[in-house]
Amino acid sequence: MIALKLSTFPFRRMARDFCYTMVFNVACALVVTYVLRGNGSFISSLIISTCIGTTAFLLIDGIRLAIWGEDARPNWPVFALLVFACAPFAQIGGGWLAGKILGYELKALFSFTSPGAISSLVLTLIAAGCATVFFAHREKVMRAEAELAQEKARTETVARQALQAQLQSLQAQIEPHMLFNTLANLQGLIAIDPPRAQHMLDLLIQYLRATLVSSRAGSNTLEQEFAQMDAYLGLMQIRMGERLSYSLDLPPALRAHEVPPMLLQPLVENAIAHGLEPKIEGGHVTVGAALHGGALALTVQDSGRGPAAGPGKKGTHVGLSNTRERLRALYGEHASLTLEPAQPEGALARITLPV
Repeated sequence: MIALKLSTFPFRRMARDFCYTMVFNVACALVVTYVLRGNGSFISSLIISTCIGTTAFLLIDGIRLAIWGEDARPNWPVFALLVFACAPFAQIGGGWLAGKILGYELKALFSFTSPGAISSLVLTLIAAGCATVFFAHREKVMRAEAELAQEKARTETVARQALQAQLQSLQAQIEPHMLFNTLANLQGLIAIDPPRAQHMLDLLIQYLRATLVSSRAGSNTLEQEFAQMDAYLGLMQIRMGERLSYSLDLPPALRAHEVPPMLLQPLVENAIAHGLEPKIEGGHVTVGAALHGGALALTVQDSGRGPAAGPGKKGTHVGLSNTRERLRALYGEHASLTLEPAQPEGALARITLPV
Protein backbone atom coordinates (compact mmCIF):
# COMPACT_ATOMS: atom_id res chain seq x y z
CA MET A 1 0.00 0.00 0.00
CA ILE A 2 2.81 2.41 0.86
CA ALA A 3 4.64 1.54 -2.35
CA LEU A 4 1.43 2.19 -4.30
CA LYS A 5 0.98 5.61 -2.70
CA LEU A 6 4.61 6.52 -3.33
CA SER A 7 4.27 5.48 -6.96
CA THR A 8 1.26 7.76 -7.46
CA PHE A 9 2.61 10.75 -5.50
CA PRO A 10 3.35 13.71 -7.86
CA PHE A 11 7.05 14.09 -7.03
CA ARG A 12 7.71 15.94 -10.29
CA ARG A 13 5.08 18.55 -9.46
CA MET A 14 6.53 18.95 -5.97
CA ALA A 15 10.01 19.44 -7.45
CA ARG A 16 8.70 22.21 -9.71
CA ASP A 17 7.00 23.87 -6.75
CA PHE A 18 10.24 23.69 -4.76
CA CYS A 19 11.98 25.85 -7.37
CA TYR A 20 9.46 28.62 -6.71
CA THR A 21 9.84 28.09 -2.97
CA MET A 22 13.56 28.83 -3.22
CA VAL A 23 12.72 32.15 -4.84
CA PHE A 24 10.46 32.97 -1.86
CA ASN A 25 13.27 31.97 0.51
CA VAL A 26 15.68 34.40 -1.12
CA ALA A 27 13.03 37.14 -1.05
CA CYS A 28 12.45 36.55 2.69
CA ALA A 29 16.20 36.72 3.36
CA LEU A 30 16.42 40.03 1.51
CA VAL A 31 13.48 41.43 3.48
CA VAL A 32 14.95 40.33 6.83
CA THR A 33 18.42 41.65 6.05
CA TYR A 34 17.74 44.93 4.27
CA VAL A 35 14.16 45.90 5.19
CA LEU A 36 13.74 44.62 8.75
CA ARG A 37 17.45 45.24 9.51
CA GLY A 38 18.09 41.90 11.18
CA ASN A 39 21.20 41.33 13.29
CA GLY A 40 22.80 38.70 11.03
CA SER A 41 24.32 38.89 7.58
CA PHE A 42 22.48 38.12 4.38
CA ILE A 43 24.07 34.66 4.18
CA SER A 44 22.89 33.69 7.67
CA SER A 45 19.43 35.11 6.93
CA LEU A 46 19.37 33.14 3.68
CA ILE A 47 20.30 29.91 5.48
CA ILE A 48 17.64 30.46 8.17
CA SER A 49 15.01 31.45 5.59
CA THR A 50 15.86 28.47 3.39
CA CYS A 51 15.66 25.98 6.25
CA ILE A 52 12.38 27.35 7.61
CA GLY A 53 10.84 27.89 4.18
CA THR A 54 11.87 24.45 2.91
CA THR A 55 10.51 22.77 6.04
CA ALA A 56 7.23 24.66 5.66
CA PHE A 57 7.10 23.76 1.98
CA LEU A 58 7.68 20.06 2.62
CA LEU A 59 4.98 20.00 5.29
CA ILE A 60 2.34 22.15 3.56
CA ASP A 61 2.83 21.20 -0.07
CA GLY A 62 3.51 17.55 0.77
CA ILE A 63 0.30 17.24 2.79
CA ARG A 64 -1.67 19.15 0.13
CA LEU A 65 -0.50 16.89 -2.70
CA ALA A 66 -0.99 13.76 -0.60
CA ILE A 67 -4.58 14.69 0.35
CA TRP A 68 -5.94 16.55 -2.66
CA GLY A 69 -3.58 15.38 -5.38
CA GLU A 70 -2.02 17.33 -8.21
CA ASP A 71 -5.13 18.41 -10.13
CA ALA A 72 -7.88 18.73 -7.50
CA ARG A 73 -8.59 22.03 -5.77
CA PRO A 74 -7.96 21.94 -2.01
CA ASN A 75 -10.60 22.84 0.54
CA TRP A 76 -9.36 26.37 1.22
CA PRO A 77 -10.58 26.75 4.83
CA VAL A 78 -9.00 23.42 5.73
CA PHE A 79 -5.87 24.35 3.81
CA ALA A 80 -5.62 27.69 5.68
CA LEU A 81 -5.77 25.80 9.00
CA LEU A 82 -3.04 23.52 7.65
CA VAL A 83 -0.81 26.53 6.92
CA PHE A 84 -1.32 27.97 10.43
CA ALA A 85 -0.68 24.58 12.03
CA CYS A 86 2.47 23.86 10.04
CA ALA A 87 4.08 27.31 10.49
CA PRO A 88 5.22 26.77 14.14
CA PHE A 89 6.57 23.31 13.32
CA ALA A 90 8.40 24.74 10.30
CA GLN A 91 9.93 27.50 12.45
CA ILE A 92 11.11 25.06 15.13
CA GLY A 93 12.36 22.38 12.72
CA GLY A 94 13.87 24.84 10.26
CA GLY A 95 15.42 26.88 13.07
CA TRP A 96 17.02 23.78 14.58
CA LEU A 97 18.44 22.77 11.15
CA ALA A 98 19.71 26.31 10.48
CA GLY A 99 21.42 26.33 13.90
CA LYS A 100 23.21 23.09 13.05
CA ILE A 101 24.42 24.58 9.77
CA LEU A 102 25.48 27.93 11.28
CA GLY A 103 27.10 26.29 14.32
CA TYR A 104 25.08 28.01 17.04
CA GLU A 105 21.65 27.59 18.57
CA LEU A 106 18.89 29.97 17.50
CA LYS A 107 17.13 30.15 20.86
CA ALA A 108 15.09 33.19 19.85
CA LEU A 109 13.14 31.09 17.34
CA PHE A 110 12.06 28.46 19.87
CA SER A 111 10.46 30.66 22.52
CA PHE A 112 7.17 31.95 21.13
CA THR A 113 6.91 34.47 23.96
CA SER A 114 9.92 36.43 22.69
CA PRO A 115 9.44 39.26 20.18
CA GLY A 116 11.97 37.67 17.78
CA ALA A 117 10.13 34.35 17.68
CA ILE A 118 6.78 36.06 17.16
CA SER A 119 8.21 38.25 14.40
CA SER A 120 9.75 35.21 12.74
CA LEU A 121 6.46 33.29 13.03
CA VAL A 122 4.51 36.19 11.54
CA LEU A 123 7.03 36.40 8.68
CA THR A 124 6.72 32.65 8.12
CA LEU A 125 2.91 32.91 8.01
CA ILE A 126 3.06 35.87 5.61
CA ALA A 127 5.52 34.04 3.34
CA ALA A 128 3.42 30.87 3.46
CA GLY A 129 0.29 32.89 2.70
CA CYS A 130 1.96 34.62 -0.26
CA ALA A 131 3.23 31.30 -1.51
CA THR A 132 -0.25 29.82 -1.15
CA VAL A 133 -1.80 32.67 -3.15
CA PHE A 134 0.92 32.33 -5.78
CA PHE A 135 0.48 28.58 -6.13
CA ALA A 136 -3.31 28.92 -6.19
CA HIS A 137 -3.10 31.47 -9.00
CA ARG A 138 -0.54 29.32 -10.79
CA GLU A 139 -2.78 26.27 -10.53
CA LYS A 140 -5.70 28.28 -11.86
CA VAL A 141 -3.63 29.36 -14.87
CA MET A 142 -2.38 25.79 -15.41
CA ARG A 143 -5.91 24.44 -15.14
CA ALA A 144 -7.13 27.01 -17.67
CA GLU A 145 -4.27 26.12 -20.02
CA ALA A 146 -5.08 22.41 -19.64
CA GLU A 147 -8.77 23.04 -20.40
CA LEU A 148 -7.78 25.17 -23.39
CA ALA A 149 -5.50 22.39 -24.64
CA GLN A 150 -8.29 19.83 -24.20
CA GLU A 151 -10.74 22.06 -26.02
CA LYS A 152 -8.22 22.56 -28.82
CA ALA A 153 -7.70 18.81 -29.02
CA ARG A 154 -11.46 18.26 -29.17
CA THR A 155 -11.79 20.90 -31.89
CA GLU A 156 -8.99 19.32 -33.89
CA THR A 157 -10.58 15.89 -33.47
CA VAL A 158 -13.94 17.18 -34.71
CA ALA A 159 -12.24 18.95 -37.63
CA ARG A 160 -10.27 15.81 -38.47
CA GLN A 161 -13.43 13.70 -38.38
CA ALA A 162 -15.25 16.22 -40.56
CA LEU A 163 -12.35 16.24 -43.01
CA GLN A 164 -12.31 12.44 -43.12
CA ALA A 165 -16.05 12.36 -43.73
CA GLN A 166 -15.67 14.96 -46.48
CA LEU A 167 -12.90 13.01 -48.18
CA GLN A 168 -14.86 9.77 -47.96
CA SER A 169 -17.88 11.52 -49.44
CA LEU A 170 -15.86 12.94 -52.32
CA GLN A 171 -14.15 9.62 -52.98
CA ALA A 172 -17.47 7.78 -52.82
CA GLN A 173 -18.78 10.05 -55.59
CA ILE A 174 -15.78 9.32 -57.83
CA GLU A 175 -15.80 5.51 -57.50
CA PRO A 176 -19.45 4.94 -58.60
CA HIS A 177 -18.82 7.43 -61.42
CA MET A 178 -16.07 5.16 -62.77
CA LEU A 179 -17.99 1.94 -62.13
CA PHE A 180 -21.19 3.14 -63.78
CA ASN A 181 -19.30 4.10 -66.95
CA THR A 182 -17.44 0.78 -67.05
CA LEU A 183 -20.60 -1.27 -66.48
CA ALA A 184 -22.45 0.74 -69.13
CA ASN A 185 -19.68 -0.01 -71.61
CA LEU A 186 -19.74 -3.67 -70.61
CA GLN A 187 -23.51 -3.79 -71.09
CA GLY A 188 -23.21 -2.44 -74.60
CA LEU A 189 -20.40 -4.84 -75.47
CA ILE A 190 -22.34 -7.92 -74.33
CA ALA A 191 -24.86 -7.48 -77.12
CA ILE A 192 -22.35 -7.12 -79.96
CA ASP A 193 -19.31 -9.17 -78.89
CA PRO A 194 -19.89 -11.66 -76.02
CA PRO A 195 -16.30 -13.06 -76.01
CA ARG A 196 -14.80 -9.59 -75.66
CA ALA A 197 -17.42 -8.79 -73.05
CA GLN A 198 -16.39 -11.86 -71.06
CA HIS A 199 -12.74 -10.86 -71.33
CA MET A 200 -13.60 -7.33 -70.24
CA LEU A 201 -15.57 -8.69 -67.29
CA ASP A 202 -12.57 -10.74 -66.22
CA LEU A 203 -10.38 -7.64 -66.37
CA LEU A 204 -12.96 -5.66 -64.41
CA ILE A 205 -12.99 -8.30 -61.65
CA GLN A 206 -9.19 -8.14 -61.49
CA TYR A 207 -9.30 -4.36 -61.39
CA LEU A 208 -11.87 -4.28 -58.58
CA ARG A 209 -9.99 -6.92 -56.60
CA ALA A 210 -6.76 -4.91 -56.93
CA THR A 211 -8.30 -1.57 -55.97
CA LEU A 212 -10.84 -2.55 -53.30
CA VAL A 213 -8.48 -2.28 -50.35
CA SER A 214 -6.43 0.68 -51.57
CA SER A 215 -9.52 2.71 -52.51
CA ARG A 216 -10.66 2.54 -48.88
CA ALA A 217 -7.22 3.31 -47.46
CA GLY A 218 -5.95 6.70 -46.41
CA SER A 219 -3.19 6.67 -49.01
CA ASN A 220 -1.78 4.77 -51.98
CA THR A 221 1.77 4.36 -53.19
CA LEU A 222 2.38 5.64 -56.70
CA GLU A 223 3.22 2.07 -57.67
CA GLN A 224 -0.27 0.97 -56.59
CA GLU A 225 -1.87 3.99 -58.23
CA PHE A 226 -0.13 3.34 -61.55
CA ALA A 227 -1.00 -0.38 -61.35
CA GLN A 228 -4.66 0.57 -61.01
CA MET A 229 -4.39 2.93 -64.00
CA ASP A 230 -2.74 0.14 -65.99
CA ALA A 231 -5.69 -2.13 -65.18
CA TYR A 232 -8.24 0.58 -65.97
CA LEU A 233 -6.62 1.55 -69.27
CA GLY A 234 -6.46 -2.15 -70.12
CA LEU A 235 -10.24 -2.28 -69.67
CA MET A 236 -10.71 0.75 -71.88
CA GLN A 237 -8.38 -0.71 -74.50
CA ILE A 238 -10.53 -3.85 -74.67
CA ARG A 239 -13.54 -1.66 -75.37
CA MET A 240 -11.92 0.81 -77.80
CA GLY A 241 -9.56 -1.61 -79.53
CA GLU A 242 -6.90 -0.03 -81.71
CA ARG A 243 -8.38 3.42 -81.17
CA LEU A 244 -6.67 3.57 -77.74
CA SER A 245 -3.03 3.23 -76.82
CA TYR A 246 -1.39 4.25 -73.57
CA SER A 247 1.92 4.43 -71.71
CA LEU A 248 2.89 4.79 -68.05
CA ASP A 249 5.97 6.69 -66.93
CA LEU A 250 6.80 6.13 -63.24
CA PRO A 251 10.45 6.58 -62.17
CA PRO A 252 11.64 3.85 -59.77
CA ALA A 253 12.58 6.47 -57.15
CA LEU A 254 8.93 7.57 -56.89
CA ARG A 255 7.24 4.17 -56.65
CA ALA A 256 7.00 4.21 -52.84
CA HIS A 257 5.77 7.83 -52.65
CA GLU A 258 2.31 8.01 -51.03
CA VAL A 259 -0.60 9.92 -52.53
CA PRO A 260 -4.36 10.00 -51.85
CA PRO A 261 -6.10 6.93 -53.32
CA MET A 262 -7.96 7.12 -56.64
CA LEU A 263 -6.27 10.44 -57.43
CA LEU A 264 -5.46 9.74 -61.09
CA GLN A 265 -8.66 7.82 -61.88
CA PRO A 266 -10.93 10.79 -62.73
CA LEU A 267 -8.19 12.45 -64.82
CA VAL A 268 -7.61 9.33 -66.93
CA GLU A 269 -11.34 8.79 -67.24
CA ASN A 270 -11.87 12.37 -68.44
CA ALA A 271 -9.04 12.03 -70.95
CA ILE A 272 -10.77 9.05 -72.53
CA ALA A 273 -14.38 10.20 -72.22
CA HIS A 274 -13.90 13.81 -73.39
CA GLY A 275 -10.65 13.68 -75.33
CA LEU A 276 -10.29 10.37 -77.18
CA GLU A 277 -13.71 8.74 -77.45
CA PRO A 278 -15.26 11.57 -79.49
CA LYS A 279 -12.38 11.32 -82.05
CA ILE A 280 -12.92 8.78 -84.77
CA GLU A 281 -9.28 7.74 -84.78
CA GLY A 282 -8.98 7.77 -80.98
CA GLY A 283 -5.54 8.56 -79.60
CA HIS A 284 -2.90 8.02 -76.93
CA VAL A 285 -2.88 8.59 -73.15
CA THR A 286 0.32 9.09 -71.15
CA VAL A 287 0.30 8.96 -67.35
CA GLY A 288 3.48 10.24 -65.72
CA ALA A 289 5.06 11.27 -62.43
CA ALA A 290 8.09 13.48 -61.87
CA LEU A 291 9.71 15.81 -59.36
CA HIS A 292 9.91 19.47 -60.32
CA GLY A 293 11.33 22.12 -58.01
CA GLY A 294 10.67 20.20 -54.81
CA ALA A 295 7.10 19.31 -55.81
CA LEU A 296 5.57 16.11 -57.16
CA ALA A 297 3.87 16.51 -60.55
CA LEU A 298 1.38 13.88 -61.70
CA THR A 299 0.33 14.32 -65.32
CA VAL A 300 -2.29 12.80 -67.59
CA GLN A 301 -1.82 13.82 -71.21
CA ASP A 302 -3.96 12.76 -74.14
CA SER A 303 -3.86 13.41 -77.87
CA GLY A 304 -7.58 14.06 -78.05
CA ARG A 305 -9.71 17.08 -78.91
CA GLY A 306 -8.27 19.37 -76.23
CA PRO A 307 -10.00 21.28 -73.41
CA ALA A 308 -11.25 24.04 -75.74
CA ALA A 309 -13.52 21.56 -77.54
CA GLY A 310 -15.70 21.15 -74.45
CA PRO A 311 -17.05 17.91 -72.99
CA GLY A 312 -17.25 15.08 -75.45
CA LYS A 313 -20.11 13.34 -73.67
CA LYS A 314 -22.65 14.06 -70.98
CA GLY A 315 -21.28 13.31 -67.51
CA THR A 316 -21.79 13.95 -63.82
CA HIS A 317 -19.10 16.68 -63.75
CA VAL A 318 -17.72 15.41 -60.45
CA GLY A 319 -14.28 14.20 -61.59
CA LEU A 320 -12.17 17.37 -61.71
CA SER A 321 -14.21 19.30 -59.15
CA ASN A 322 -14.05 16.53 -56.55
CA THR A 323 -10.34 16.02 -57.15
CA ARG A 324 -9.79 19.71 -56.50
CA GLU A 325 -11.89 19.52 -53.34
CA ARG A 326 -9.91 16.52 -52.09
CA LEU A 327 -6.61 18.31 -52.75
CA ARG A 328 -7.84 21.46 -51.01
CA ALA A 329 -9.03 19.49 -47.98
CA LEU A 330 -5.78 17.53 -47.69
CA TYR A 331 -3.14 20.10 -48.65
CA GLY A 332 -4.82 23.51 -48.56
CA GLU A 333 -3.14 25.91 -50.97
CA HIS A 334 -0.04 23.72 -51.29
CA ALA A 335 -1.56 21.50 -53.99
CA SER A 336 -3.21 22.30 -57.31
CA LEU A 337 -4.91 20.77 -60.33
CA THR A 338 -4.66 22.43 -63.74
CA LEU A 339 -6.05 21.53 -67.16
CA GLU A 340 -4.45 23.09 -70.24
CA PRO A 341 -3.95 22.38 -73.96
CA ALA A 342 -1.19 19.91 -74.77
CA GLN A 343 1.27 20.19 -77.63
CA PRO A 344 0.79 19.46 -80.44
CA GLU A 345 -2.80 18.46 -79.59
CA GLY A 346 -4.97 17.18 -76.80
CA ALA A 347 -5.16 18.12 -73.13
CA LEU A 348 -2.73 18.02 -70.22
CA ALA A 349 -4.06 17.59 -66.66
CA ARG A 350 -1.43 18.24 -63.99
CA ILE A 351 -1.65 17.63 -60.24
CA THR A 352 1.05 19.30 -58.15
CA LEU A 353 1.61 17.99 -54.63
CA PRO A 354 4.08 18.98 -51.91
CA VAL A 355 6.79 16.38 -51.37
